Amino acid sequence: MQIECGIEMLEIAANVMGKPGVIYPTLVWDDETAILVDSGYPGQLPQIEKAINKAGISFDKISRIILTHHDIDHVGSALNIKEKSHEYINILAHEEEIPYIQGDKCPLKLEQLEASLEVLPAEMKSIYEKLKAGFQSSKVRVDMPLKDGDELPYCGGILVIHTPGHTLGHICLYLKQSKTLIAGDMLGVEDGYLVPSPEQINFDHNMYQKSLEKLIAYDIQTVICYHGGLYEDKVNKRIKELINKL
Repeated sequence: MQIECGIEMLEIAANVMGKPGVIYPTLVWDDETAILVDSGYPGQLPQIEKAINKAGISFDKISRIILTHHDIDHVGSALNIKEKSHEYINILAHEEEIPYIQGDKCPLKLEQLEASLEVLPAEMKSIYEKLKAGFQSSKVRVDMPLKDGDELPYCGGILVIHTPGHTLGHICLYLKQSKTLIAGDMLGVEDGYLVPSPEQINFDHNMYQKSLEKLIAYDIQTVICYHGGLYEDKVNKRIKELINKL
């Protein structure tokens, strides 16, 4: 779905926590470059490539992949995309996420499952094994560390907002020209409403709450949520309502 000229919300069918669902990576481009934000689960290269071509962008125009954080549904196909392209693709992520993306540290959710492995039910043990295998096959080198306040000089200006809580180095991206927020897992959309990330899947709830408060400093007209898709109804007002409910 085209959001603005140069912004495409990709719709990728996926198995989300054992149920059929959709994830929404974002493609942003200008005359010089194309940037993919988040890369889906492992094995989703064909779907992502098809969606990029459908948007009218050459797959080989992608020069950068920005990863909002290290969860497997965001980093899973980055290495495959990088290897498939005839051009070099730079991987960008917040500096706090790099050890997890590169495999130097155990991913946070995997670490939490490992800590209680002996008491996990069989279904969760199966999820653990799939996660472990997925992370091992998806390790990718990060070329450029990002930090809060960085502005990338592409596509009218892309501002990096460090929003820890879901993970330690989670970031949102603010596209200055269109006032669009690419929210990663910071926010979601359910039944047409903008909703917070569920507390049980956040690493630190207090951190998350402070990050949510940080977003109201930006004039946001449109939000693209990795889970749930598009939201455009008085975004800042809705974020303030969510803060008051936490």
